[in-house]
Amino acid sequence: MEAVIETKELAVRFPARGGTVDALKGLNLSVPRGSVVGFLGPNGAGKTTAIHVLLGFISPTSGSASILGRDVGSSIARDRIGYLPEHPVTYGFLTGRELLHIAGRLFRMERKALKAAIDRVLTLVDLSAAADRRIATYSRGMMQRIGLAQALINNPDLVILDEPTGGLDPIGRAAIRRLIASLKQEGKTVFFSSHELSEVELVCDRVVILARGRLVAEGPVSDLTGRGESLEKYFLKVIT
Repeated sequence: MEAVIETKELAVRFPARGGTVDALKGLNLSVPRGSVVGFLGPNGAGKTTAIHVLLGFISPTSGSASILGRDVGSSIARDRIGYLPEHPVTYGFLTGRELLHIAGRLFRMERKALKAAIDRVLTLVDLSAAADRRIATYSRGMMQRIGLAQALINNPDLVILDEPTGGLDPIGRAAIRRLIASLKQEGKTVFFSSHELSEVELVCDRVVILARGRLVAEGPVSDLTGRGESLEKYFLKVIT
């Protein structure tokens, strides 16, 4: 099966007072097309660093990373990614529709196609009724959903989500789960980091677990955990 994300001996080293910090240490990762993968690890494990390499925000110290066979440094690779950061920051004076229009124009979308795409993603995230309200009036859950709509405006092949259910109530988390399931049905690949392990168990085909910059476990949850063992219990076991 084609790998949408692939890293080979990926390493990132940052300068620090008195020396250096190895944020990633030889990460080898392969994420198959059409899968939903949970990217797990304690704070400081290297998850955000890995995501930033995939997005082209930082360059690796050594090794390589590719999206759909193209180096992550290329603009073509980045055009095929949708990204929702953990704390999406938007312009509160814009309406949701205006934000999506600006995002689509950044992807050089033609106006007619962009209008159709805006209507599509607003329906997908259930924000059509609030599309012409200013974002400053949105609730936490609505902010998360307009962020997801922005991430999907370019119809990406790969969707990267950083803590998509963080801070949401049970209704909001359920809505995000349904959205992730619909993306999978469309054949998209979803790669998301989360500390909500119960949510990961509900939506993921497989998980990747990092600890101290290294991959310590990878595979379907059912293959990793023992009979009657929760993902949380397994996670705590492998990261210590």
